[in-house]
Amino acid sequence: MAKNLLIVESPAKAKTINKYLGKDFHVLASYGHVRDLVPKEGAVDPERKFAMRYELIEKNEKHVEAIARAAKAADSLYLATDPDREGEAISWHIAEILEERGLLEVRALHRVVFTEITPRAIGEAMKHPRKISAPLVDAQQARRALDYLVGFNLSPVLWRKVRTG
Repeated sequence: MAKNLLIVESPAKAKTINKYLGKDFHVLASYGHVRDLVPKEGAVDPERKFAMRYELIEKNEKHVEAIARAAKAADSLYLATDPDREGEAISWHIAEILEERGLLEVRALHRVVFTEITPRAIGEAMKHPRKISAPLVDAQQARRALDYLVGFNLSPVLWRKVRTG
């Protein structure tokens, strides 16, 4: 098994990037978001500083398990999800899951960002890893909490007040 694990969102990206990085890297895809808010009331708690309760997305559980298995065998982990707030949140969720499973205690975790899939861009990104950006994660969580709170509380009212036709 390769000593480094790199995680991207897309399986097509994973295949291409794997060719560029060589035998020291194993590249896997998360297939997008891996966790979401629990689908019931109480997923966002305004009384507890808007604490959010997450669960694995069922269709991506097998991808999370593959990532966890590969992480056990790796020395270093690289999160290379998209450079926007959604990608940053995906990296944060993956890191949280791996932390909960005790897989980050003896492994280095790096966040790398590139905006093009070329050997040069990927090589440069690998030379300049960073930490997960808390402001980007916070921005995504704020948007998601607002969607949940407004949608969960406002939708029933709208359905009653706005009639079809």
